[in-house]
Amino acid sequence: MARVMTPDAPLATGRVLRSDGRKGPKVRQAVSRRQTLWIWLFLLPTVLLYGLYTLYPIVASYWYSLVEWNGFQADQRFVGIANYRAVVADPAFWSSVKITLVFMLLVAPARILLSLLLAMVLNSPRLPLRGFFRTVYFLPVVTTTAIVGVVMQFVFDPASGPVTSMLKLVGVDQGIDFLGDSGTALVTAAAVYVWKFFGITMIYWMAALQTVPNDVYEAARIDGAGAVKIFRHITLPLLMPFLLIITVLTVEDTFHAFDLMQTMTGGGPFFSTEIIEIYIYRWAFNASIPQLGFASAAAVLFGVIVMLVGVVQAWALYSGRKDRGTVR
Repeated sequence: MARVMTPDAPLATGRVLRSDGRKGPKVRQAVSRRQTLWIWLFLLPTVLLYGLYTLYPIVASYWYSLVEWNGFQADQRFVGIANYRAVVADPAFWSSVKITLVFMLLVAPARILLSLLLAMVLNSPRLPLRGFFRTVYFLPVVTTTAIVGVVMQFVFDPASGPVTSMLKLVGVDQGIDFLGDSGTALVTAAAVYVWKFFGITMIYWMAALQTVPNDVYEAARIDGAGAVKIFRHITLPLLMPFLLIITVLTVEDTFHAFDLMQTMTGGGPFFSTEIIEIYIYRWAFNASIPQLGFASAAAVLFGVIVMLVGVVQAWALYSGRKDRGTVR
C-alpha cells in the first residue's frame, strides 16, 4: 500500500515543510548557517589583510615603543618607558606637533568653508553642466597623492615653473621659491592639500544640502527673502548637525598628510614642514642608524594626540546636539 504523504511529513530530501508549504525552522536555520559561512568566506581576504597590515602594526608599535631596536638586528633590548621620555624631551618632536596643528588650522577651515560655498553653487538646479563641474572638482581626489606632490615641485619651481612665469607676467621679476622658503612652504603645502582633497568635503556638503526641502526655499522666496537671508536663517541652521560631523571628519583627515608633504618638501626647508608623520618616518627609516623603538614611541604619542582631538570634537558634537535638544 502506498504511503500517504502529508504536508508535515519529512520528504525524501530531508526537508521539512509546514502546512502552508514553506520550509520549517530547521531548514531555515541550515540555510542561514550556509549563508553566514559564505559571507565570512568572502570577507576572509579582507579580514586577513586588515589584520596583517592594520591591526598587527598597531599592536606591534606598542611593543616596539618599549624596546631599543634598530630594525635590522634580531636582538631587542627592553628599555621600558625610556623611549617615551626621550621623545618628550626632544624639542623637534614638539616642533612637529606645533607644525601639525598649524597645518590643521590652515587646512580644515578652508576646506569646510570653501567647499560649502561651492557645494551650494553646484547644488543649484539652474546651473548648467552641473555633473561636469562636480566631476572636475572631484577629480584631484582620485589622483595619486604622491604624483601630485612630485608634479607640484615642478609647478612651484622658482626658475621655470608655471607659477613663476605667471608672476613675471604681472611684474614680479624675481621668482619666489614657495617650497624652498621656510616662510611660505607650509602655507603652500596647505593650499595644495586643500585643492587635492577639496572634493571630498564638497561631496559631504552636497549630500547634506539634499536634506533641505525645496519647499522651504520656495516659501522663503515667496516671502521676499534674498539669498543671504535664506542662507542665514534656513540653510545654515538646518546644516548645523552636518557641520559638526564634517568638521570632525575633516580635522581627522588633516593629520594624515604624510604622502603629500614627503613628496613636496620632505619636511624642509629647515624642518619648517616636518609634521609628526615625517618626524616618525625620519627616525624610523631615514636616520643613519634607524631607531624603531624611538619612532614607535613617537607614533604612540601621536595616536594619543589624535585621540584627544577626537574626544574634544566628540564632546563638542554632543554638546551641540544637547543644546538643540536632539540627544536621546
